[in-house]
Amino acid sequence: MVRRIRTLACLVLAAGIAACDPAGNVDVTNTQEGVLPATEGNKDFGEYVIYFNALLTDQLSPDIAREYGIVRSKSRALLNVSIHRKLENGQTEAVTGAVSASAINLNGQLKTMTLREIREDTAIYYIGELAITDGEVLIYTVDATPGNEPGQSRFTVRFKKQFYVEED
Repeated sequence: MVRRIRTLACLVLAAGIAACDPAGNVDVTNTQEGVLPATEGNKDFGEYVIYFNALLTDQLSPDIAREYGIVRSKSRALLNVSIHRKLENGQTEAVTGAVSASAINLNGQLKTMTLREIREDTAIYYIGELAITDGEVLIYTVDATPGNEPGQSRFTVRFKKQFYVEED
């Protein structure tokens, strides 16, 4: 089981959700200011690092997809987000938090996902899926607030990913 979780985390992080923000702060702009390329994979916020990735769900093995209830398809994208706190020894540890995300395509169409938390051993990550079309470029906006304590800082990451649906 632990191996499967690590395999899912590695696939999602190496290969490449959203509850609506209760405050209504969904970024629906089509601007690319401050947008990271998908190749970045993480953003450092001092005490915390937010890891992120998006990939086609057909890249997951059938067993992993079935275990986590993920629909495998060339026309579905999976978003994976993880919050890590930096430790004094230079390592990081995954922490829980409040995570929401939205995506907007270059036509200005907002796409929403429902995020769900996955926990296995020390791994904690948030995943969500959405439908995509061939060649579609999505600009994801991820808001992550570490921990469950009032007053924690909210961190925002914006990144761009283009999806290609290969024909069989």
